[in-house]
Amino acid sequence: MEGLENMAFIASAVSLVTYLMGYMNIGLTKSVNTVTNFMGTSFILALLGGVIADTFLTRFTTCVLFGFLEFLGYALLTVQAHFDQLRPTPCTDISKQCEAANTGQAAILYTGLYLIALGTSGVKAALPLLGADQFDSKDPKEAVQLSSFFNWFMFSLTGGSIVGVTFVVWISSKKGWDWGFGVCTIAVLFAIVLVCIGKPFYRDNALKGSPIIRILRVLAASIRNRYLPIPRKEDELYEVYDKGTQNENLQRTNQFRFLDRAAVHDMTTWGASAAMTPGPWRLSTVTQVEETKILLRMLPIVLSTVFINTCLAQLQTFSIQQSMTLDTRIFGFEIPASSLPVIPLGFNLIFIPIYEHIFVPLARRITGIPTGIRHLQRIGVGLVLSTISMAISGVIESKRKSVAVKHNMVDSNEPLPMSVFWLGFQFAVFGLSDMFTLVGLLEFYHAESSAGMKGTSTALSWFSLAFGYFISSVVVEVVNKASGGWLASNNLNRDQLNYFYWLLSGLSAVNFVIYLVCASWYKYKNVEEMKQEEISIHGSAAN
Repeated sequence: MEGLENMAFIASAVSLVTYLMGYMNIGLTKSVNTVTNFMGTSFILALLGGVIADTFLTRFTTCVLFGFLEFLGYALLTVQAHFDQLRPTPCTDISKQCEAANTGQAAILYTGLYLIALGTSGVKAALPLLGADQFDSKDPKEAVQLSSFFNWFMFSLTGGSIVGVTFVVWISSKKGWDWGFGVCTIAVLFAIVLVCIGKPFYRDNALKGSPIIRILRVLAASIRNRYLPIPRKEDELYEVYDKGTQNENLQRTNQFRFLDRAAVHDMTTWGASAAMTPGPWRLSTVTQVEETKILLRMLPIVLSTVFINTCLAQLQTFSIQQSMTLDTRIFGFEIPASSLPVIPLGFNLIFIPIYEHIFVPLARRITGIPTGIRHLQRIGVGLVLSTISMAISGVIESKRKSVAVKHNMVDSNEPLPMSVFWLGFQFAVFGLSDMFTLVGLLEFYHAESSAGMKGTSTALSWFSLAFGYFISSVVVEVVNKASGGWLASNNLNRDQLNYFYWLLSGLSAVNFVIYLVCASWYKYKNVEEMKQEEISIHGSAAN
C-alpha cells in the first residue's frame, strides 16, 4: 500500500507546478506557494491522522478511510484534467494576460488537492503502525522482524517514489495530465484493495481514548495539586493495574517531577470523599503521568531533527537548478529536471538491502541489540551524514562554478561540459542520511511511545519533515539579507551557492551537537508488565 500510495503522491508533487502553470494558468509564484502549502499540509495533518488512529478508529480503518479520501482527490483532478470546460482556456500567448480559473474551476482544483493532502496524511500516520502492530516487540525473534519491517517499509516508499518520478511523470508529460492523474487514481484504489485483502490476518490495535485528553488531564491535575508534596516512593502514587484497560504500566521516572503531583491522592485535600476515586481531571495514574513525560522528552528530539529536513528542502530545490546548467545525459539517456530525485532514490534502493542484510547482522553480533544499533544512535548517524552531504554539495558547486569560469560560460544558458552525475555524490550521502534518520525516527517513536499514543507520536516524524520544509524559505531569506545577496541573482554561476551549502553544513554540525545533548538527556521508558487481573490501587487511596 505504501509503495503505490507514495508513487501517486510523489509523482503529483514533483510535477504539480508545471500543471498549475501550464493548465490552470496560475502564475509561477502562486504555483510554487500552492505546492509548498500542499506538501506542508500533507505532512502536518499526519498529526490529525495519528490522533484519529489512537482515539476513534483502528489503524486499519484509518488507512482505508483516508486512502479512500485520497482516491477521491485524484479522481477529481483526473476529471478536471480530462474535460476542457473544467479548466481555463489554455494560454498560448504569454505576452497577454491569461484567463484565470473561475471560482468553480478553482474549487475543484483545491478540493482535489486537499483531499489528497488529508488522505495521504492519514495513511502516512496509520500505515507504519498497522504494519508494526503485527510484531510483538517483547518477543526477541519478532523484535528483529519489527526492525526489518521499518527498513522494508522505507524500501517500498523509495521504490514507489522511483516509479512515480520516472514512469508516472513520463505518462503525464507524453500522454496528458488526465492519464497521469488517472494512473495515480488507479494506484491508490489498488493500494486500498491490497491492504483490505490482508484484513482477516491482521492484529489490530484496541482504542484507548484520546491521548490529547489524557495529557490535558495530567496537566490540569498537576496544577490543582501544585501545593502538595511529591512522594519519594512510587507506591505512594496512584496507579491502576487492569489488564482490560491498559496493555502496559509505566514506571515512575525522575524527570519532570512536578507532574508527579497529578498522581498524588491526598486524603486531607479530598476530605470525606477520599474513599472514592476523584474524577480524571483531578487525579491521574502514574502511567498517564509517564505518558505525558514521554511526549515532553520526545519534543527536543523532534526539534533537533527539523534542520535535516530544511537541508533536504534546499538540496532538492537548488540541485534541480544546478542540474539545468549541467549535461543531463547519463548513459545516453537524458534526465528531465522533474525526474532528478531518482538519483538519491536509486541510491536508497541499493543502500537499504545492504543495511538490512549486512550492516545490521554485523552490528547485532557486536552490540547484542536486535536492531544492530539503538534508535537514537541511528538518527545521530543520519545527522552526521547530512552534515557531510552539505559539505560535499559546497565542493561540487565550487567545481561547477570553476568549469563555468574556465570555459567562459558564466553568463551562458548552454549546459556546462560537466555531467549532472557529479550531483550524485551529494545525493548519495544525503540519501544514506535520510535512510538512517527517517527509519530511525519511525522506530524510535513507535518503540518509546506508550501503547495508547503510538499514532500521535509516530506522526511527529512527518511533522518534523513538514516544519523543515516550511522554514526552508525563511532560511534562504535570512541568509540573503545577512550575506548581502549570496543567492540574490538568477544566475547560479554568479551566486555563492557553495558558501550557502557550507553554511548549512556548519549549522548542521551545531545542530548535531544539540542533538547529542538531547539524546544523552533522554531517558528510555521503563515498562512494568502487569501480573494482576484485578484492579489494584496504590497509595493513600488503597489505605
